[in-house]
Amino acid sequence: MNVCEFVDLHPRLFHMAADGAWPSIRRRGLPSTSAVLDLAGIDGDERIRLEERRRPASVMINHDGDAFVIRDQKPLNEAKLERCLVDMTVSEWLRMLNGKVFLWPTRERCEQLLDARAYRDQAHTIIEFDTVQLLEHHDVTVSPINSGAVLYNPPKRGSFTFTTIDHFPDERYLKRGRRKMIAEVAVDHAIPEVTDLMSAVWRAEASEWRRIE
Repeated sequence: MNVCEFVDLHPRLFHMAADGAWPSIRRRGLPSTSAVLDLAGIDGDERIRLEERRRPASVMINHDGDAFVIRDQKPLNEAKLERCLVDMTVSEWLRMLNGKVFLWPTRERCEQLLDARAYRDQAHTIIEFDTVQLLEHHDVTVSPINSGAVLYNPPKRGSFTFTTIDHFPDERYLKRGRRKMIAEVAVDHAIPEVTDLMSAVWRAEASEWRRIE
């Protein structure tokens, strides 16, 4: 897949954040979990617990007047993850995921997450990115699987899971159709200039999207 085809298939990308997060994101950008831990100066055992272990519940981190919600990892079963990892340990895999900002390649995939049992009764902030603008400022990688979901018959995964656009598609996923081959898009560490790259910001609640910016 080349970049032009990627943009044609996915002209907008979507990030789901906690309800009320937009003022903080507007000021500071969109950090990965690892970037939040860097910002807050969290090290040692606490950092290992948040970055290299499964989080059974969301965690709130307050720093310099802003509150950052680090989401839970309930769909991740560590025993199953260990069995499906090819060339990484569980800690290495989780540390890699926590170093990324994740985007959904279609509104449909974002809506599927919003409708999941864990989220459907909550409101969320949805940031809609212009794909062309994002690619002009950041290198992205893509994954054919939901990298954080390890519950039901999880596919093999490892250092090969996230690839550059030009190394896609994975032939195993062609049967999905080209628009459904990519499950996730990721940017390493942080997206600091969100206001320059986004096309809209929404508040989503009970399947209703209301534009707030």
